[in-house]
Amino acid sequence: MKFKLIAAAITLVLSTGACSQKVTSPTEAKILIDQSITQSALNRLGDTLDIKYRLITNYPDGCPTFGVDGRCFSAQIDLTSSVDIASKDWAIYFSQMRPVKSVNSDEFTITRVKGDLHKIEPTASFKGLKKGITKTIDFRGELWQLSETDAMPNYYLVSGELKPVVIKSTQVTKDAETGMELRPYNVAFTDADTQYKRSDTDKLKWATPEVLFLDNQGVDTQPESAVNTIIPTPLSVEVTSSDRPVSLAQGIKLNLNSIDAGAITAALERLERIGVGQSENGLVVNFKKVTDGQASGSYRLNIAENNITISAGDDAGFSYALASLTSLIDTNKLSVNTMSIQDQPRYGFRGMHIDVSRNFHSKQLILDMLDQMAAYKLNKLHLHMADDEGWRLEIDGLPELTDIGSKRCHDLTETSCLLPQLGSGPFADTAVNGYYSKSDYIEILKYAAARQIQVIPSMDMPGHSRAAIKSMEARYNKFMALGNEQAAKEYLLADFDDKTVYSSIQYYDDNTLNVCMESTFHFVTKVIDEIAKLHLQAGLPLSIYHIGADETAGAWLESPVCERFLADNEQGVKSSDEFGAYFVERVSNILSKKGIEPAGWSDGMSHTRHENMPEQSQSNVWDVISHGGYKRAHQQVNLGWDAILGMPEMLYFDFPYEADPKEHGYYWASRNTNERKLYGFMPDNLPANAEQWTDIQGQAFEADDTEQLDENGKRVSGPINKGMGFSGIQGQIWSETLRSDAVVEYMTFPRLLILAEKAWHKADWEVPYQHEGALYNQDSGFFSQEMRARQLAQWSVIANTLGHKELSKLDMAGIEYRIPTVGAHIHEGKLFTNLIYPGLVIEYRVAGGQWQAYQSPVAVEGHVEVRAVGADGKRRGRSLVVR
Repeated sequence: MKFKLIAAAITLVLSTGACSQKVTSPTEAKILIDQSITQSALNRLGDTLDIKYRLITNYPDGCPTFGVDGRCFSAQIDLTSSVDIASKDWAIYFSQMRPVKSVNSDEFTITRVKGDLHKIEPTASFKGLKKGITKTIDFRGELWQLSETDAMPNYYLVSGELKPVVIKSTQVTKDAETGMELRPYNVAFTDADTQYKRSDTDKLKWATPEVLFLDNQGVDTQPESAVNTIIPTPLSVEVTSSDRPVSLAQGIKLNLNSIDAGAITAALERLERIGVGQSENGLVVNFKKVTDGQASGSYRLNIAENNITISAGDDAGFSYALASLTSLIDTNKLSVNTMSIQDQPRYGFRGMHIDVSRNFHSKQLILDMLDQMAAYKLNKLHLHMADDEGWRLEIDGLPELTDIGSKRCHDLTETSCLLPQLGSGPFADTAVNGYYSKSDYIEILKYAAARQIQVIPSMDMPGHSRAAIKSMEARYNKFMALGNEQAAKEYLLADFDDKTVYSSIQYYDDNTLNVCMESTFHFVTKVIDEIAKLHLQAGLPLSIYHIGADETAGAWLESPVCERFLADNEQGVKSSDEFGAYFVERVSNILSKKGIEPAGWSDGMSHTRHENMPEQSQSNVWDVISHGGYKRAHQQVNLGWDAILGMPEMLYFDFPYEADPKEHGYYWASRNTNERKLYGFMPDNLPANAEQWTDIQGQAFEADDTEQLDENGKRVSGPINKGMGFSGIQGQIWSETLRSDAVVEYMTFPRLLILAEKAWHKADWEVPYQHEGALYNQDSGFFSQEMRARQLAQWSVIANTLGHKELSKLDMAGIEYRIPTVGAHIHEGKLFTNLIYPGLVIEYRVAGGQWQAYQSPVAVEGHVEVRAVGADGKRRGRSLVVR
């Protein structure tokens, strides 16, 4: 292998194993790379190749402009080299989340390898890259792209057996002022019509400063409204004195009265973090155990001039009372008014789901999340640790799951790792790879329990299981090489002779466990048993396990194993259509016999036959309300199951806050899920939300919850009787586009606080469920003007509490919450601004000058930008151009 470095005054010849050099004065240089490439040449190319990704339009010629089928977008990838390249002996691998359909280039091809991994290769017609000359690859992809973060990072170069090289220009960077992740290789969107609409009927407006200004109307700065406010809102608060605040500056002194101090340690630590520690000179806090039959977590908090008294029936109640005290405290004044609070939760299940499988997230993130969940009275952590892109928990006896399944790297044989996905790049030693050891998991369990939080482990099956399948395939090959066929097949998850052609929603054709193989159930049982052992070691028996069960693509239609399984028919399965239900039912009963409640996502659970399922089962409802998702929610709760609401358009926190292509996140169900919209969620009457929401395209929709009868004459579209309702709600973080812990925090906070508000407190403006049935739309009138006025007034209090009080506590905890974008409007030459929650400083600048604090309407001319400042005055939010 050989390349030449030639310049007007430099001659450098390198060959394999030898180097000769003649140097005079340095001038402009160029590299000619011949038919093969050395490692040093590939390294330099990776260092200097400039790549730009550009969305052209979501409406290219020849594609429909409406609907979903056949839709496509056109985009470009620019390659600009700083050296001359003649060699064809290289390829670029990159993640493209919407598959490439066609390429308009004579010199390059783009092929999909697996999932979102694609490969760019020079063709026989490749004419080389010339220094400083850009070559553009035009292509079309499926569906549409509506976010700048769709362009995944970490393109990398491969040539023969050389070590892959990440192309530096495609790596993410971090904005020093905002802390936000930036993608400098992605060309910013500029056209709202062609780049931010997905069809002819898309009416959603780009969240410009003008749009935000209108949306933020009705919420004024009222710091006084936050003084006696707690998030989440208590059942009742009686303020007994507001003119003689009680100082906590000297701390508190505990009178435990036999209450377990360890159960409230975490709550006391949070108090101490905001400046209220324990002291002999502090205000006395009396703890009183009561047995009044209240729901778990209920408490009474009485703040008097000389002492504080907390009454509760369990550890959760005492901890939540301290959390409420912490919420009341202004971090600057460290004082509270005297008052009496009586409180109890709306739902027993108040959850947060975190996906660490797609991109791994650190144990510290989980611990920090648990701290904040406890601070706002959430009590369930749904920890999603296995999916197609990664297996994240050490399982005793199955080391391959983490040796191979926990990392992605450029090994096309997948014998040492999984294929790169989601812009993970070619190397295993990156933060998006990793797993929790057994000791890590036990630590998480104990940490959660100390905060009255139950951890629900989730390893998704039978779909979303590629990491497990490939890991067990590696195990099979290892034992077959040793001549131990029995061990090789013990936990095998795939039929190698299965010829079924299918594609999952993430474009995998090999991600579904074969449910006809007994080895599959040996594997599932082994995983459950080993996780249960970890719970026992933590002193916290496993009582609920999440199967997943969702989005099963079906890999069984042409499997010889499944053909034999159907022919034997020992399990009562009559056709391949019942395979998915058979798996969920069988695993659910395996769990139930172990004393563990089975849980799964609603689509998989709905395929089961109720008579074959354990009576005690949980269904996580993730159906979109505007697409009729309330119907499945009602169906699941009417089975008597624990139905947990996780409606995507409201409770998926990996979706964007605002309708802006620069916002992080996926957007298949919503492109604007901000805190105000979340506060308006009416979970006990799902169809009634049609009165106040639009669908993903900004269009009004209708929710038909009128009477529908089954064969027995019973209504099936809603809860059959008033005593039957949902068991709780859960916020979701999925991590396909969330690569770092900081971005997860950005997407989660402060939305988590409003999730807690909805899970704990039922507002008096919510529309009661109509058990006789109703048809809801924006004109149906169930959500009256009076109710809307109460909603706005109560949101105003919550918003002021966020901005004036709670965000500063997140700062103290080191949480990198999202600082909102600023609403702004210029009228008669003056700049007017507002925020979704008042209390933060707003800054503006004119013509690229110095940033200035905005105080009141101010005269401006020319180019104007606005941004908000975090509560601690350090971080800045993303700036927007007003004009």
